[in-house]
Amino acid sequence: GLAAPPYDLARQVVGLNLAEALVQLAPDLDQAGRAQLVANYREVFQELHAQPGYVEPLYAGAAELLGRLRGDGWLVAMATGKSRRGVETIMRMHGWVDLFDSTHCADDGPGKPEPAMLVEAMRVLAAERAHTIMIGDTAHDIHMALAAGVHAQGVAWGFHTAEEVAAAGAHDVAHSFEELNAALDRFGAAVPGSPP
Repeated sequence: GLAAPPYDLARQVVGLNLAEALVQLAPDLDQAGRAQLVANYREVFQELHAQPGYVEPLYAGAAELLGRLRGDGWLVAMATGKSRRGVETIMRMHGWVDLFDSTHCADDGPGKPEPAMLVEAMRVLAAERAHTIMIGDTAHDIHMALAAGVHAQGVAWGFHTAEEVAAAGAHDVAHSFEELNAALDRFGAAVPGSPP
């Protein structure tokens, strides 16, 4: 019974955990109404994912980049606004079960832009801040990276514009996977003790 939010507002909540996103999209609902909205959203989302042949699409170049990072020996973690169930679903869907060294999601504690997920990923992987780069397509990702004290690498192809990602404080914004690969090479070369 709620009016659909305008697209420009809806795209701003991408990356936040579901409850926080829906608070921003429907701020006038009381606690019971928000709980019902979250439950309804989850039900519809699960029905969509249960349809035969449904695949959550990736940006062209994403799978190749993840494979390249794994092949080059990078430790790879995921910090996402998805639920644990959503993470497990996407891992199975794209055959990523062995790709990520750790995954951290909205169910694990405070979501973006709080740095908790990223700090926990670094703890689990014994990664130093100076050796950590967070790649994100939203201002929420950039705020999380900066709050965790790591390199904030933005990309321009998500729901937030390149300008919004840059304005959030990204150290760099890549406009293509080619630019992102180059930025990762520069970052890797600058990390003390990394191969030349």
